[in-house]
Amino acid sequence: MLVTCTLLPDNDPMGNADPGKRRGRTGAVAAVAVAGWLLAGVAVNAGEADVLAVEAVETAPGVWRFDVTVAHDDAGWDHYADAWEVVAPDGSVLGTRVLAHPHDNEQPFTRSLAGVAIPPETRQVDVRARDSVHGFGGAVVRVTLERP
Repeated sequence: MLVTCTLLPDNDPMGNADPGKRRGRTGAVAAVAVAGWLLAGVAVNAGEADVLAVEAVETAPGVWRFDVTVAHDDAGWDHYADAWEVVAPDGSVLGTRVLAHPHDNEQPFTRSLAGVAIPPETRQVDVRARDSVHGFGGAVVRVTLERP
């Protein structure tokens, strides 16, 4: 299985922005999609929750586990990264991982979500993070799922 990813511009989870304004690069790694500032040297927005890396593994036909690394300048219960989502190209949410508490002293952090059903015709998903003040809007990672 080959998984590729692209860091998308802010506020454009499905990549509809002018390609000349894209700030990420595409990379490919077997079974792991690593994106964002780790590959492209892109500055991370301090105020919004950013997805930095995604590992996507097909655990059964059409069923995936996502291990997602998020960075956010958590400031206790008043402002913290509170969830991330796996989003289909049509905008439907395929899976949500709720983050139940702030991670003030653990940055960046990685959390997993298993059992995400992805239709066989879906070849790409976006992974985006949310914080309790700004909502969605930080760095998004596009993951291309190559299936046999």
